[in-house]
Amino acid sequence: MENETYTVFQVADWFLSKSAMTPKKLQKIVYYAYAWTLTLMNDKVNDLQVKLFEDDHIEAWVHGPALPNLYAKYRQYGYQVIDKQDDVEVVFNEDIQDVLQQVWDIYGDYNANQLESITHQEPPWKKARVGLSVLESSDDEINDADIFNYYIKRVE
Repeated sequence: MENETYTVFQVADWFLSKSAMTPKKLQKIVYYAYAWTLTLMNDKVNDLQVKLFEDDHIEAWVHGPALPNLYAKYRQYGYQVIDKQDDVEVVFNEDIQDVLQQVWDIYGDYNANQLESITHQEPPWKKARVGLSVLESSDDEINDADIFNYYIKRVE
């Protein structure tokens, strides 16, 4: 597969074209899209060339995985819902479109707090927060290799 990357905002827009949601839910859905793209589009943990986007990174925040650039764009919404976007025209290649749809089918019906709870039980977020208290803020990144190694076990 050709290594096409998109922006975190294009990915977010795709999900917002499906439904209105809070910024926290959007963060978790975009995280899962990144994680599953990394896992399904690469063959080996030591050669993670195909990434959904490279314009943001994922940090292990108190409320789960977070993308700082995406957070900054929607922070003014707080806990309020971001409206569904009907005018989105992002075109993804067929493989990425398929991954995004699978992520939406699996995680789309969960609310933000449920998604937060799920991510808190998963090793990539937990490993990035080792040594931190429950409410301690952090900008520690969640490692791509940790993401791949965890999710590939769910595929096999």
